[in-house]
Amino acid sequence: MAILRDEEVLGAGSLSAEEPHSSSLFLGLDSLLRELCLSLKSFDLFAVIAGPGSFTGLRVGLTAVKGLAEVYNKPIAAISALEAIAAQSKSSAHVLAPALDARRSQLYFAFYRRAGKPTASDGLELEGEEFLATQEEFIAALQSRAKDSDLTIVTPDPAMISSAASPSDTPSSTPLHRISIERVSPVLAPFVGQLGYRRAQRGQLADALTLGANYIRRCDAELHWKESSGS
Repeated sequence: MAILRDEEVLGAGSLSAEEPHSSSLFLGLDSLLRELCLSLKSFDLFAVIAGPGSFTGLRVGLTAVKGLAEVYNKPIAAISALEAIAAQSKSSAHVLAPALDARRSQLYFAFYRRAGKPTASDGLELEGEEFLATQEEFIAALQSRAKDSDLTIVTPDPAMISSAASPSDTPSSTPLHRISIERVSPVLAPFVGQLGYRRAQRGQLADALTLGANYIRRCDAELHWKESSGS
């Protein structure tokens, strides 16, 4: 979590691995507010990751923000985790491919095109949809996309990207030779806050009733229910 004044990060904190998300979130928030001598009444906007990500993590975060927005009558900026990853890129490539580990040998990814200056994070535009894919499917998508323009994979975990995507292991005649891999921070909260502020400037906001999650992958409980019901 992070607290910002406009785009300036005033403070940031992390959740305790020893506590459930539902309790560590509020304990960490209370600690950060005390440290900065702030109260929730002084906030104008809440920004939150709306997906993709784990079902439990997204559900806890979205439920918490919905509650705060309802109590304090404030708007919400729903931000993609992949956009928060792409926003950190320093690459001059016109197309960015943010990627996030989805477990089970899968990953979340998308393609974002720079709409403004080469390193302007506020000029990112999502091309198409965000995807859940196997590593092989991801590489195939990269091969297809790299035919048209230069591309950089942006990720907090380069190790999850197959060695097949490494330019050093790729013949110069293939599209993947044009792709670089950029490591960025796994701590997304400050960038979520900055993107949320920019979204508020454009009037692209939600409230407690309209805020939804982008799970991409159905939760295990739903999958098991579908299997047991035969549908």
